[in-house]
Amino acid sequence: MTCLKTDVPAPEELDIPALKAKYLAERDKRLRREGGEQYVRPTGDFSDNYAHDPFTPVAERAPLVEDIDVAILGAGFSGILAGYHLRQQGVTNVRNIDHAGGFGGVWYWNRYPGVQCDNDAYCYLPLLEETGFMPSKKFSDGWEIQAYCQKMAEDFDLADKALFHTLVEGITWDEGLKRWHVRTNRGDDIRARFVVMAGGVMNMPKLPGIPGIHDFKGKMFHTSRWEHDFTGGSWTAPVLEKLKDKRVAIVGTGATSVQAVPYLGKYAKQLYVLQRTPSNIDERPNPPTDPDWAASLQPGWQQERMANFHRGAQQFFLPGEPDQICDIWTEISRNLNLELEADGFPALDIGQIMARRDVVDFQVMERLRRRVDAIVEDRETAESLKPWFRFMCKRPLSNNEYYPTFNQPNVTLIDVSSTQGVERMTEKGFVADGVEYEVDLMIFASGFEVTSDLRRRWGIATVEGENGLSIYDHWENGPATLHGVTTDKFPGMFYMGYIQGATNSSTTEQFGRQAEHLAFMIGETIRRGADKFCATAEGVAGYVAHCRENEVDMSEFQQGCTPSYFNNEGDKELKWALFKGYLPGWDAWRDMLADWRKSPDLPGVAFEAREAVN
Repeated sequence: MTCLKTDVPAPEELDIPALKAKYLAERDKRLRREGGEQYVRPTGDFSDNYAHDPFTPVAERAPLVEDIDVAILGAGFSGILAGYHLRQQGVTNVRNIDHAGGFGGVWYWNRYPGVQCDNDAYCYLPLLEETGFMPSKKFSDGWEIQAYCQKMAEDFDLADKALFHTLVEGITWDEGLKRWHVRTNRGDDIRARFVVMAGGVMNMPKLPGIPGIHDFKGKMFHTSRWEHDFTGGSWTAPVLEKLKDKRVAIVGTGATSVQAVPYLGKYAKQLYVLQRTPSNIDERPNPPTDPDWAASLQPGWQQERMANFHRGAQQFFLPGEPDQICDIWTEISRNLNLELEADGFPALDIGQIMARRDVVDFQVMERLRRRVDAIVEDRETAESLKPWFRFMCKRPLSNNEYYPTFNQPNVTLIDVSSTQGVERMTEKGFVADGVEYEVDLMIFASGFEVTSDLRRRWGIATVEGENGLSIYDHWENGPATLHGVTTDKFPGMFYMGYIQGATNSSTTEQFGRQAEHLAFMIGETIRRGADKFCATAEGVAGYVAHCRENEVDMSEFQQGCTPSYFNNEGDKELKWALFKGYLPGWDAWRDMLADWRKSPDLPGVAFEAREAVN
């Protein structure tokens, strides 16, 4: 295991009870009574800014009134994978519909300086063997990922059919037509036999609800609507030369900010980084792809690598299994495996293994805190940048330039944890701890609606199934599905994302398996000559009961975490938790779905045949 870290502290160096108390104290400092409601949807001028696409001009077109087989709402990875698997089932009369100006989803919108994938690209980019594409390096740049999305769309005959700059405003089931009416802001009425909700996980930007946000007279934008005209530079060449005489503030210190801050610090006259909770950040090994390694790969290599990633990131490696990923995501499993190997892989039950894994968690987090001390020169700043929480309480990150940026004289970290966020904004800037800071540009790296209520995340006013039932009422207490992809009373409607299924550490692998399953359901409906497909209430109830019986109770861990999108800002009732543990595991869930597809009666769904024509 050549990627083992040599600076991991030994367990006896740590006072784990004291660390647990420290973690809880740091969590409590940041808990806000309003939870996820501290973030707001864009309104007024901001609403126009979010609806506006600063990257691609809007092409005028006439409204469409048409009948199609499948409307895929989304053109990111989930929408593209849905299109690919439908094509595998022989279903090609489909349209991707997206409010962006092209394919890519979050990789279309995120064009901030330094944007990269923070997962191993050889796992994250799907269907590499099928397309013959190979990422240029371990962590792909955003522009490369978006270009790959476009390539996939073209390879799978999706590109010419897509509707872009098109915002879905309502979806209603028409029992007479046995179709869905998909209505948009372009005046379209697209009548689809099936609808796939493929908006992904990070499709709706959110703003911090800072008092006085509309009073600020300077420039403001969210990182997913980056305005290069104001900052200078471009997506592929992030030279922000127009900021040389500008005072800039960025709100947030998650994945986006960690990538953008080094560029802002390099070019801005003054940069203020407003931090409520620091991230856990390791070094980033990002070598270019070795052509000899790529040439040596055998068929099936990507699925094998993803399985290795899944075990390393979420569970533990098999005895003797090498770590193919070798980055921050797999370090705990990597270290644990080394310990177990030294002990001769003793026969331990799951509780004993998890107890040992917990100790390694504390060791790795202490190593990351010591990394801050080794890089950041100012002691007060270094202390503020240290992460005091369990490893997976926030998204683990890697970056080589973020911490050194705080050694520059023009970069100031402002910790706003004492006021649980930015105190307020003024015409000239922002206030923190009673001090007003004047800035020319305010950037919000405040993320997306990830685990908030469904209506906020989808942003679609009306989604009505049989008898006018709203999906928001049907799922008022959280999702109730069959296999995580469909539900009763909503015929031929399918869902993608982290919705009531076993979760895999690679988002795109999760999407791919959902797409494979729902595409089979659609293909089977067409093959049977059926007019209508729907999950039964009994089928949904049975699957919900199965999930509850096999759910790993993560509540203690999640509630002990610092507020983040993983726990919907400290929410105790996680209706839309990003990760719901499934005790049998990812492979068992995939096998269960594959066995269902092979069964002759397909329990839990009903097909309604077309009526005979006299």
